[in-house]
Amino acid sequence: MPTKRKSRKPRKTSAGSPAGAGTSVLVACWQDDPGDPASQPVLMPIQVPVPDPSAQPLPFKIAEKTPPPSIYQPGTAQFLYYANACALRRTADFWGSVVPSGTQWEIGKTLPVNLDSGVDLNAFYTRGDGGDSPGLHFFHEALGGRVFFSGESPDVACHEMGHAILDAVRPQLFDAQTVEAAAFHESFGDMTALLSALQVPSFREILLSETGGRLKRSSRFSRLAEQLGAAIRSQESDAVDPDCLRNANNSFFYRDPQTLPPSAPASSLSSEPHSFSRVFTGAFLDILAGIFALQTTQDSDGIVQTARAAAQILLGGIANAAVVPDFYSQVAGNMVQFGDGGPFNGKYHDVLKSAFVRRGILSLQAASTISKTKSQAKGMVAATEMRAKQPAKLPKAAIPASHFGLNQSTLQVHVASEPRRLALSASSNLLGPVEPRSSQNAAESYTEDLFQRGHVDVGKYADPESGMSRAFSFKTHMVTEEAGQLVLKRITFNCGFGNADI
Repeated sequence: MPTKRKSRKPRKTSAGSPAGAGTSVLVACWQDDPGDPASQPVLMPIQVPVPDPSAQPLPFKIAEKTPPPSIYQPGTAQFLYYANACALRRTADFWGSVVPSGTQWEIGKTLPVNLDSGVDLNAFYTRGDGGDSPGLHFFHEALGGRVFFSGESPDVACHEMGHAILDAVRPQLFDAQTVEAAAFHESFGDMTALLSALQVPSFREILLSETGGRLKRSSRFSRLAEQLGAAIRSQESDAVDPDCLRNANNSFFYRDPQTLPPSAPASSLSSEPHSFSRVFTGAFLDILAGIFALQTTQDSDGIVQTARAAAQILLGGIANAAVVPDFYSQVAGNMVQFGDGGPFNGKYHDVLKSAFVRRGILSLQAASTISKTKSQAKGMVAATEMRAKQPAKLPKAAIPASHFGLNQSTLQVHVASEPRRLALSASSNLLGPVEPRSSQNAAESYTEDLFQRGHVDVGKYADPESGMSRAFSFKTHMVTEEAGQLVLKRITFNCGFGNADI
């Protein structure tokens, strides 16, 4: 049972009307992350209409019993329930208005949610292949006399639902054996947290006041999961940013992830997906700021229009992008082209292109190529058609397995080898563009990273003499057997402790 902590009385706000909330009854929740417990002044919950998890679009179901709607105090199980339900409903409503009509969760019509799956500083999304029930899982951890609940934070809850939404839109990415596919999944979760926060009117006013309308500035908006970051920082000081879990306001420049170490302090870039995700998330914050600067009104309504435009362009880029090792540049290039079509008709062309060039996600040569290539995107209809033509699963290929300590010579993995629509690449740290990696090479590199970080459950397939295991590390993948061959499968996207292991 959650421990009770002191809090100010929640204040009323026009935080939107979640689907199915045709009632005057209110519940308390957070605008965004509840923040670092040491920060002053202490943040206050807001009051919003009762959310309906079962409503369309994108319904979800919380496993725990629904408390009677009322204003509960932070630190209670009832507050945890409504804090999570409000955040998830807000996210589902927003993305449900952007994704193609009829989009369903990859794991079924309704997304299961578990508010407290045990003791951990963690949260994850899973299809349920590794023993855990499918859906979203949140946890709790007691530190310094206080209990932290990951599901209480809108930043964390919206991030996890972001994984599920991306899995519904591009299921091929779930098993794609490349750093950039995994990192983009993490970035999409963070981008979802950003976009969801912008759906709260009272938070938009705070953002405008704090940044003076310059959304690119470091702010409460850009600082993601401050509370979880503080909890993790108390155990390992360099595992997360100094003021949050990850800050979208960063200066990271693209590097070929296969040249990066598998782990590093939060101040540096590594090939670990949470770490590498910050390159794309930083570019997306730049895009949000650039689009907002071009809005007719620099106010709350302008932010609403900005969020919707950015989400539509992002989704159009994702739907059209080929799943290849350098997935970042494919999404970026297709976002630029999608924005050149209707309804935007190139209004944000320079904003998009310059954001990706400044981050190195697109090389100068790639940016020039896009400018000379006629857009084939004709709005969301084209993106939907592109998505319908894509195969449901990526092909498999064999990679050497003996040096992973397995009892067979090869391991089958899903390789990112879809045909490219655009001949684009990222920027090199030396001169010109990065030479694209082969899908085989990318798969071998990422698989080695996974084994080095101890994230693979090898089960009974470990070689009794040379097999290695790190039992304490959270497992994101597992080795299974199909038709006599070993196959590597993703179990989950682990989103708690970032670069380190608890």
